[in-house]
Amino acid sequence: MRQGGRGGPPVLLLHGLGATCDVWEGVGAQLPGAWTAPDLPGHGGSAPLARYTFAAVADAVADLVDPTGTVVVGHSFGGVVALHLAGHPGVRSVVGLGIKVAWTPDELQRATALAARQPARFDSHAAAVARHLRLAGLEGLVHPDSPAAEAGVVEEDGRFRPALDPRAFGVGEPGVAALLAASPVPVVLARGEHDPMVSTEQLAELVPDPVVLAGLGHNAHVEDPAAVARLATGNG
Repeated sequence: MRQGGRGGPPVLLLHGLGATCDVWEGVGAQLPGAWTAPDLPGHGGSAPLARYTFAAVADAVADLVDPTGTVVVGHSFGGVVALHLAGHPGVRSVVGLGIKVAWTPDELQRATALAARQPARFDSHAAAVARHLRLAGLEGLVHPDSPAAEAGVVEEDGRFRPALDPRAFGVGEPGVAALLAASPVPVVLARGEHDPMVSTEQLAELVPDPVVLAGLGHNAHVEDPAAVARLATGNG
């Protein structure tokens, strides 16, 4: 887990599938108050769950919500988790960045197949890092020798593998429309202009004013931390 800053409103930062809390370091440095970024279950240094659902992942991090009023910012997978936290006492608003809101049956079937695979293991640490960065969509954005890349790899019996528990792929269709309808707090949905995972038109079917971050892709929080920090503080 990463933490920093002082004062409020506090911000809870939830990473995407395959990533770790380290991807939020740049955003955290731009925030004016306190922030916390955990490794979600089955990622980085966090223990796996017996069964993965978005609700179960949200329950696992719910105690990190500050009762004084927390802004929850989630990326992709973490954005759906953030929406599940919207009704938790102490949450004042939610920002969902790069959430894939439209899924085809083939895409869901592929995700189910990935969830059934055993973790890939490598003799080379560098090969495991490369796989981690591909899984998290961070190739070209995070240097393979950086602490953020290292955080996504574990060593077992002299071999290396991505820290991600593949079973997390099995969370299923996120049901974003229903989560938005049930949210008792304001929700902002945003995407990078060049994000291939979700279109502005798809977001506009769910909220009247989706935010488009010019020039950015799926991992906008890594590409331009200041832009995402402004979203978290309501200045995006």
